[in-house]
Amino acid sequence: MLEKIKKLDKCLVICVIILLIIGLIMIFSASNVTSYMKYSKSPYNFFIRQLIFLIASIILSFFIININTKKYHYFSFLFMLIIMGLLGGVLVYGKITNQARSWFNLFKLITIQPSEFAKIITIIWFSCFYSIKNNCTDLKKVIFPLAMSFGISLLIALQPDLGTTTLYTLIVFMMFLVIPINKKIKRNSFIGIIIIVGTVLLLLLNNGVKLLFDRQIERFNFLNPCSRIYSTGNQVCNGYIAINNGGLFGKGLGNSTQKYLYLPEAYTDFIFAIVVEELGVIVSIGILFLMFIILWRIFLIAKRSKTARGSLLCYGIFWYFLFHILINLGGLLGLMPLTGVPLPFLSYGGSYLMCLISSLTIVLRVDLETKGIK
Repeated sequence: MLEKIKKLDKCLVICVIILLIIGLIMIFSASNVTSYMKYSKSPYNFFIRQLIFLIASIILSFFIININTKKYHYFSFLFMLIIMGLLGGVLVYGKITNQARSWFNLFKLITIQPSEFAKIITIIWFSCFYSIKNNCTDLKKVIFPLAMSFGISLLIALQPDLGTTTLYTLIVFMMFLVIPINKKIKRNSFIGIIIIVGTVLLLLLNNGVKLLFDRQIERFNFLNPCSRIYSTGNQVCNGYIAINNGGLFGKGLGNSTQKYLYLPEAYTDFIFAIVVEELGVIVSIGILFLMFIILWRIFLIAKRSKTARGSLLCYGIFWYFLFHILINLGGLLGLMPLTGVPLPFLSYGGSYLMCLISSLTIVLRVDLETKGIK
């Protein structure tokens, strides 16, 4: 184990540790007022919950780092079936939060979001499935994972969770672009998918089925949000105010005014606005720089991997990480509709934190295998 620790990508590990520490500090700062004033709980409530998930994630990472990625073949498809079952179950037994039924409430203590785990499990299964040459030469076999993914996208959309559905679909699409299969098969697969999806959408529309809920349609009206500050533009406009308040150097840690219930749920997908308000634009750019160093290291590890499986794992995690950043910041800055997608390391969310750390541990494991460490 000591040899593995010595061979870990130091740059990647150091950046992750720094961002995890910043994330915990900012979650406490952004959530303490809401926790006390809105939920009548300890100011440390969300901080402690996130810390528990962080400890659990680190423990899990010690197991993951010791599992050779070859062994993923044995359980990846089983996990896909399990996650589909959980996504089906959450539609019936899940907890409703923000008008979406996306969470299981376990023992009334913690909530688990199956759709977060679906992203990582799909990346693992795709990597295992398409690293087998026989599965890349038969059109029926090539399409099979895409059909499974379409089923998962549909289950997530029914929650309804437009943000996670979009992000999941983008990850699947980008992974499919890099899988090592014949260009003709890939082209025919795309044509087949477009025909099937188009047919399903036309049938639904012809039968009067609404593809988007009213609250989702409202989010597409994201331009000039401050003209609608008392309705649909409230969150984005208050995010703008927080960013403007921060300026270059910030108001100081803990001194945000927008977290005093002006910016709803400031510790989740809008936490970066509080980061800018308290720490300033310069520090915030530094945080984003650390995130893009992580992306750069993941990309390099993907390129260096000696196996198709390792490369696909890292490329999938690269897109997983990048899309979370782009979609979160796009919603915050009013460049796209709000989706509720968390920002890596900073946003509160136990399920996402576990998936994030697990995925980065898988990248480190691929790097170790490339270096010849078993």
